[in-house]
Amino acid sequence: MKTFLRLFSFAAPVRNFAIPFFITSILGVIFGLLNFTLLKPVFDLLFNQTAEVASQAPATAPVFDFNLSYFTEMFYFHFQSIIEQSGKLEALKWVCIAIVISVILSNLFKYLSARIIEDFRLRIVTNIRSAIFKKLTEIDLQYFNTQRKGDLISRFMTDVVTIQDSIIRSLQVILREPIDITLKFAVLFIISSKLTVFALILIPVSGLLITTIVKRLKKHAKAAQESLGILVSTIDEGIGGVKVIKSFNAEGYMQEKFNNINMWTSKIHRRLARRVLLASPVSEMMGVITVACLLFYGGTLILEEGADLSGSEFIVYIILFSQIIPPAKAISEAFGNITQGVSAGERIYQLLDAPENITDKPDTLSKSSFEDEIDVKNVSFYYDKKAILKNINVTIKKGETLALVGPSGGGKSTLLDLFPRFMDPKSGKITIDGTDIKNIRMSDVRALMGIVNQEALLFNDTIFNNIAFGRAVTEEEVIAAAKIANAHEFIINTEEAYQTNIGDRGMKLSGGQKQRICIARAVIANPSILLLDEATSALDTKSEKLVQEALSKLMKNRTTIVIAHRLSTIKNADKILVLDQGEIAESGSHKDLVKLDGLYSKLIAMQGIIKSDDE
Repeated sequence: MKTFLRLFSFAAPVRNFAIPFFITSILGVIFGLLNFTLLKPVFDLLFNQTAEVASQAPATAPVFDFNLSYFTEMFYFHFQSIIEQSGKLEALKWVCIAIVISVILSNLFKYLSARIIEDFRLRIVTNIRSAIFKKLTEIDLQYFNTQRKGDLISRFMTDVVTIQDSIIRSLQVILREPIDITLKFAVLFIISSKLTVFALILIPVSGLLITTIVKRLKKHAKAAQESLGILVSTIDEGIGGVKVIKSFNAEGYMQEKFNNINMWTSKIHRRLARRVLLASPVSEMMGVITVACLLFYGGTLILEEGADLSGSEFIVYIILFSQIIPPAKAISEAFGNITQGVSAGERIYQLLDAPENITDKPDTLSKSSFEDEIDVKNVSFYYDKKAILKNINVTIKKGETLALVGPSGGGKSTLLDLFPRFMDPKSGKITIDGTDIKNIRMSDVRALMGIVNQEALLFNDTIFNNIAFGRAVTEEEVIAAAKIANAHEFIINTEEAYQTNIGDRGMKLSGGQKQRICIARAVIANPSILLLDEATSALDTKSEKLVQEALSKLMKNRTTIVIAHRLSTIKNADKILVLDQGEIAESGSHKDLVKLDGLYSKLIAMQGIIKSDDE
């Protein structure tokens, strides 16, 4: 119930929808009820029971009072007047016209209430998607290390659709149908209190059976949503790794893996569907049994001597009661659907309520420039109790280049991720100009830094927008940045130059071209501090040369922290840090480290052997 109510907060303020919805719903139900109550005088006329009509008509027009009796008496007063003055046929005509008008008004107000609830539904769904995307873009990177990408996409799409199709679409039923049932029961009490009390004794029995079915749905609904997340994740892996699958002739293996998961998902959804489908026939069966019991008991009331229930009243009663069954059935089905929606909502709130470990403190400082130095003091980092970095100490002066080298798994990328606060150290601190970066506004820290990753991360957009990337810049500024990145020449040779769409993740460009677009993006940001994560490691010799030239232009007069496997690219670094198993094995300039004849020298020698093999 808590999850169900929390979902409504996405449509705040709810009163903007609730008040007009209830007004239109009540009017729709009232005019709908009028359709059936007008049948009684019609039956009385057809069955030639004008004495029944006359007995209910007051001798004079009733005094206005806002209650049901006033409207009933007023109707029968005019109805009897028409019979006396113009005859039964004229009275029947006017009743039929009244029925048509009430039907039109009833459906008009039902349509308006449906429009209001549709706006309500769209507001909730739109805001949920916005909230999920906001959370995914703001939460720290460690969260993604513990989650399947496909499962996150499933929550974003499948779970939201489930909420839309179950909770929100059922909302109209749950909010309007109880009003409908309540008002109909009020009329039924007026017609026959004995018969209605008997009906109220029967209804809880059927309700108890339906509730039992609904309770069993929640467990299966949650399992069904989780299975969809695993299925989407498997599809994502299959599409993303199709080249590897084909390279290793593993099509059969992946197909079998997917088919097993697909069958397992189908089995869970089949169980859920059976229970959902069971609610409808059970509710209908119980409704028919209830009506049959009412027919028998109502018949005994009519056949009794001095009965206070006429034949026309009993027919209207049965018709009205039968109209209670569809909304009651709809409510039972809605509760079954809502159970699925609540399970989907719980999965969404698992994401929305996930703790954000990397956040700004309430009293953070603003910083717009880098003046002196970056200091890494006794920094250690652990992941699942495994030490990744151990007691790292290094100082980088403004304008210097620090190179991080060492064997894979040494902690280079982790250390680089600590500077823009993608992660925070478990102990120690990193300062900029003497201020702990945790005490500086996170957006300001990242605004000081420009990042070029090993993998060129581009978006399905134009070259211009990928370079500008959210910044209000002119075309001249973008072109100037592209020239610095050695990208202008190939850009103007594309189909639409800077307005060329580069496809998903820049698939229309080569690796070197993508990397140069990323460098141009960094140039536009004009950062004081550059973070380069093996930006040339995946490129061919020609592309590497172009990218390296672009990086050299970008690094000029900037403080740079660079990870490089190709040690030839960092010979001129002011300081080189050799990381091995999370610790600083060696530090110094290229010449100093070569003289030490330690791990750095071994890495140089290994790369020399590789080069000679290539030649």
